[in-house]
Amino acid sequence: MEEEEESITRSLLLKQKLDSNHQWSSTSDHGGVQLSESSSTTTSIVVLSTLVAVCGSFTFGSAVGYSSPSESGIEDELGLSLAEYSIFGSILTIGGMLGAIFSGKIADFIGRKGAMGVSEIFCILGWLAIVFSKDVWWLDLGRFLVGCGIGVLSYVVPVYISEITPKNVRGAFTSLSELMIGCGKALTFLIGSLVNWRTVALIAIIPCLVHLLGLFFIPESPRWLAKCGRLKEFEAMLQILRGENADISQEAADIIEYIENLRWISEDGVLHLFQGKYAYSVMVAVGLMAFQEFGGLNGFSFYTSSIFELAGFSSNIGIIAAAVVQILMTTLGVLLIDKCGRRPLLMISTAGTCLGCVLTGFSFFLQDLQIGKEVIPILVLIGVLVYLGSFELGMGGIPWIIMSEIFPITIKSSAGSLVTLVNWMCSWVVSYAFDYLFEWSSAGTFFIFAVICGMGIIFINKLIPETRGVHLKKSKHHLLISNNKKNFVIYGIHHQCI
Repeated sequence: MEEEEESITRSLLLKQKLDSNHQWSSTSDHGGVQLSESSSTTTSIVVLSTLVAVCGSFTFGSAVGYSSPSESGIEDELGLSLAEYSIFGSILTIGGMLGAIFSGKIADFIGRKGAMGVSEIFCILGWLAIVFSKDVWWLDLGRFLVGCGIGVLSYVVPVYISEITPKNVRGAFTSLSELMIGCGKALTFLIGSLVNWRTVALIAIIPCLVHLLGLFFIPESPRWLAKCGRLKEFEAMLQILRGENADISQEAADIIEYIENLRWISEDGVLHLFQGKYAYSVMVAVGLMAFQEFGGLNGFSFYTSSIFELAGFSSNIGIIAAAVVQILMTTLGVLLIDKCGRRPLLMISTAGTCLGCVLTGFSFFLQDLQIGKEVIPILVLIGVLVYLGSFELGMGGIPWIIMSEIFPITIKSSAGSLVTLVNWMCSWVVSYAFDYLFEWSSAGTFFIFAVICGMGIIFINKLIPETRGVHLKKSKHHLLISNNKKNFVIYGIHHQCI
């Protein structure tokens, strides 16, 4: 009890120090200039920092989209068997799992910027190994290294963006990460249909270099600096992000007070996530990641070309159409996320992926029965486009946004590692098994995915809270004190929405 009182006293003293040293007040002038409210200020440096960060998301998208347009070229030149190409396609996710295990700890130890930089170095080395590969071993090594890099990026990019942006635009800015993943996949699809697989890998290095260079020109996450006790840097970075004339007193005091009041709580490890107080948050985050991957994403993304070819549709035309739809729907998702909220978009998105799986599965069912041959290619195209477009609308990015919002800072790194690891494990299962499932029954494969997507709709409807417009501190607070009473959690979050 004495330790808790001391922590709160220290917090209040820090808050007083902020107010007295800088004399920030939202109702007074500062040097003759009216101060603006920091909580709603979106400055050019926030935009620049976000654009630099999402270069990592573009790298992620390039890696995911690489195998589909490169499949035939790699198999022809290096003579890969079905099993060898399945390993090549899925080893990306094994690297992703390894990156996920350490992603939270790396981001906490060397900072969000440092973690992004290290990740891109791994990606560059991986792409170079693919470019110069002469056999399957170098090919797999390169793919594995890229996986390690994007495994960390998949966690640290949305976390960094959520920590630097004002709450009123946090959802839209964080969902830019998913937009760039979609753009990375789409452009890799397009480029892969025009040039050979080695050239595609070489081009994929460009966004990695842009990201690395951009990191030198953006600030570190203020929340991470505050957590490390680097208060002067924290204040300076927050002021830069909110603007020279912005009043950051309340936001800075809130962040410091929150962190200081949690200092008496030791940093929780992964095992602590299985305590009752975190059960609901873990169930939400892990459940969303499982449904995101088991709904068939990597089957559609990694093997788009094979799906179109088997259905008798031009793979190049199909890939270009898929690329355009993904970019358009991801952009629409970015525009709608802070207007419609997370839950409605997730519901619509998951329902759309379910429909896409049903249409694709039905088209292959008709093919097995050898009826409707003239409509099968068009039906497959519609099914694939409906699935990919619906996925990009919400299910692609929103689970990561929710994950970054529902865990307190004392468990955030461990939670991030666990959730990202689960995502990559599920991703590996789908990407490795898809070829074998497709060989077993093309129609049955997509009907299985449809059932899982249908279960995802029920899961979202029953368990997922709305976090739109909720301050990071409030969101985590309500999830922590819920004592696993779902109705209270959801009510608490809705009650705090603006």
